[in-house]
Amino acid sequence: MSRVSQAEAKVNRERVVAAASRLFRENGVAKVGVAEVMKSIGLTQGGFYKQFASKDALVDEAAAKAFADNLHDLVALDDEAGEHQAAWQSLLESYFSVEHRDNPGTGCPAAGFAGDIAREPEHRETYATGVQELAAWIAPGDAGLAAYATLVGGILLARATAGTPLSEQILQAAYGAAVRAVDSGQPEDE
Repeated sequence: MSRVSQAEAKVNRERVVAAASRLFRENGVAKVGVAEVMKSIGLTQGGFYKQFASKDALVDEAAAKAFADNLHDLVALDDEAGEHQAAWQSLLESYFSVEHRDNPGTGCPAAGFAGDIAREPEHRETYATGVQELAAWIAPGDAGLAAYATLVGGILLARATAGTPLSEQILQAAYGAAVRAVDSGQPEDE
């Protein structure tokens, strides 16, 4: 049996966190075991405890990574679009899409982890930090929080009603409500 180098161990740890982040958002933390995470990337369960103290430690790290990756993508979207309003519009279009609704594993971390974090308070600080950072990207203060809450609530309801006509109606209604939430938080032109 060969030993894994420190560099390989670091890469494996990153792979475990990324896989867990996706699987937890797809299926829920309670339904995904350590063995499933490890198997999904071709590693054995025995190596898990050399890298992580517990599944709870992995949940926290997976949620933090999902939020950090999402924020990184949004900052890149700002750079691509050249101005924040265009980036915000692009986010709205992708966020309230059928593709995003149907692929929670690669979607919004706030929506993907919401139910689990509500039941597992030990991860709330990580979750709250992620929510604050993503809301601040949208807009400052209450406008960003209101818009982000609308995004997350809208996608959760659309996922829960997928396969019914109501699902797409929710996507459209939440899109409009998110725009209004940000617009209402903008200072009036003088």
